[in-house]
Amino acid sequence: MAEPEHTETHGERPLAAAPDAGLTEALEAIGAGAYLVDEEGRIIAANSRTERLLDRSAGDLFGHDAHDLLHRDPHGQPLPRTRCRMRQAFHARRAAQGEQDYFARGDGSLLPISWLIAPFDLGGHERSTLVLFHARHSREADPRPEPEAMLLPEIERLALLAATTSQLTSTLDAEEALRRLVTLVVPRLADWAIIDLITERDEVWRTVVVEANDDSLMRHEELQGPMPPVPEDSPMPLSRALRGVASTLAGPQTYQGAPDSGIAVEQRRLFDATGIHSAAIAPIRSTRAVLGALTLGRAKQLGDFSAHDLPLIEDIARRAGLALDNARLYQRQRKVAETMQNHLLPQMPRVPGLQMAVRYLPAPDASQVGGDWYDAFSLVGGATALAIGDVVGHDLEAAAGMAQVRNMLRAYAWALQEPPSQIVERLDEAVLHITDVAMATMILARVEESDDGRWNLTWTNAGHPPPLLISHDGLAEYLTGGHGILLGTGAGKDRADATTLLPPGSTLLLYTDGLIEEPGHTLDEGLHRLRQHAAALAHRPLDSFTDQLLRRVRPVANDDDVALLAVRLPTRTLT
Repeated sequence: MAEPEHTETHGERPLAAAPDAGLTEALEAIGAGAYLVDEEGRIIAANSRTERLLDRSAGDLFGHDAHDLLHRDPHGQPLPRTRCRMRQAFHARRAAQGEQDYFARGDGSLLPISWLIAPFDLGGHERSTLVLFHARHSREADPRPEPEAMLLPEIERLALLAATTSQLTSTLDAEEALRRLVTLVVPRLADWAIIDLITERDEVWRTVVVEANDDSLMRHEELQGPMPPVPEDSPMPLSRALRGVASTLAGPQTYQGAPDSGIAVEQRRLFDATGIHSAAIAPIRSTRAVLGALTLGRAKQLGDFSAHDLPLIEDIARRAGLALDNARLYQRQRKVAETMQNHLLPQMPRVPGLQMAVRYLPAPDASQVGGDWYDAFSLVGGATALAIGDVVGHDLEAAAGMAQVRNMLRAYAWALQEPPSQIVERLDEAVLHITDVAMATMILARVEESDDGRWNLTWTNAGHPPPLLISHDGLAEYLTGGHGILLGTGAGKDRADATTLLPPGSTLLLYTDGLIEEPGHTLDEGLHRLRQHAAALAHRPLDSFTDQLLRRVRPVANDDDVALLAVRLPTRTLT
């Protein structure tokens, strides 16, 4: 007699944090049972439709292993994991679907279901998995038409909505979100996609006009561009959508009469140019405003859109609206931070005999604003202070913290006339007690010309990458002296100064770690790369030296901002 298959039953719910409100809200937009599981298969979020279908509260679901809690065979017995196709797809991290399975409801009855499972990776919820399901014989009255009357079968519809949510919410770039939106709906639902967006100044811009052309998508820029304003009371489909009134069907005949607005004229031109015989137009909304309208059109595809198709297109447009709104809010905050940072970074002083070049570059993927900064200013007695630093963080707070540190440093350096190490010790105390800066690194240096025409450098280093000194002949050396702990630790250790003579024609380079750090590579590799290229570029004029150094050394995979300050000495001493 064969051994019985081992099964597992659900036990006590493991301790876990409260469900993520943002994830739960996102799942509410899905018109089916929907829940997310973590990489161990435990439920971390579920929508209210899941609760109704399963007769289980969120508290009954959250934290449980979904398989053990829900999956049953046709006789109501726990389903062995080896026979569960959903579980197999979950472990393989692949999409799958099924038509004849059973979930256990809270009242002990069985719910026959169809389901879809797909990986669903979002920031902060890595390696999560989305499960969508609906009752094969639903216990809820569903006013929607039968699946065969809809644009897509129900399971394909759910798959499209899941893909739309996953792809659009995983980018904060508005153009990329629009590109992904178009590839999701063309040619699956239509052979034309048109996206009209309302700008922050309430102007309408026809941003995307794309046609399916064999196996590729063709953009029609001649049909894109500015649009007339939205009329306040026009009953025409696009005007209504841009006011957020309703989704509507349209065709060439819709705009054949006398136009009631400039938008109606543009719509007639669009239908004439594209040959669209049937279109569905839906508002693109966020939770705060109408952002535009999505038009799907059929020219070569057979069949017309019907009213039964509008709910799906509305769902897609709603997800697009949330993604675009997030991208706009993010870009607005980033622009504020970049503007603030650029205004805070100073102009370089004019110092007789010295050349200076500075550069600041944000992260190349435009993902974050950092706290990197540089400074140079004259001191009492004719010396020049040089500084570079990095405040921990990548947001507006980091940019504001950078301004606090820089301004306090200037005040201390000007008023105290002390060695760099003592000034930084005082700054460290201030950072710890009167700012919101958590931690920071920096170098403060003092460069001055002696009576015999030589240039001397004195510096202290608070946990920052070491300065690089490159001779006119291409000998490059890191200045490793004066090194101490970074700011903000509260360790209270004494700091040291280091001093060196700067050779005629040499170049002193101060930089932040974004120039040398690269994922998967050691810091020594980055330092070697910087020294090698700086030596090779030593003969270049200072601006060319700086630009070429950034181009050659900054890692392709860099995800941090970069600040750089270069100082070049005169080629010979004056007598």
